[in-house]
Amino acid sequence: MATAASAKPKAKRAPKKAAAPAPVEHKLRIRVRAYEHKILDLSVKQIMDTAARFDAVVVGPVPLPTEIKRWTVNRSTFVHKDAREQFEMRVHKRLIDILNPSPKVIEALTNLNLPSGVTIDVKMV
Repeated sequence: MATAASAKPKAKRAPKKAAAPAPVEHKLRIRVRAYEHKILDLSVKQIMDTAARFDAVVVGPVPLPTEIKRWTVNRSTFVHKDAREQFEMRVHKRLIDILNPSPKVIEALTNLNLPSGVTIDVKMV
């Protein structure tokens, strides 16, 4: 049996302080897509250099899975079922995040001249 002398007094807990709100982080998410990986890598490098010129914090480029579309068609129009051709189209993708972009960075990225065949999706997250 425990006696009153051996019982430990409970420590008082300090009242919980309200957590300071975290600074709002804006993120510019750029998805770059192209059929040729060489052109895609050059475009990504151009975007990264533009962001680095304005001292923006850049995360990436993150390679996303290559989207592969395949088709099989008959070579002839009639009887020859065994003669077939197979085609595929590959879409290479990269993802770049720019943390807390300044208006100068956004303006520089919108004025960027990229090669044809490269598509860009820009979202503010």
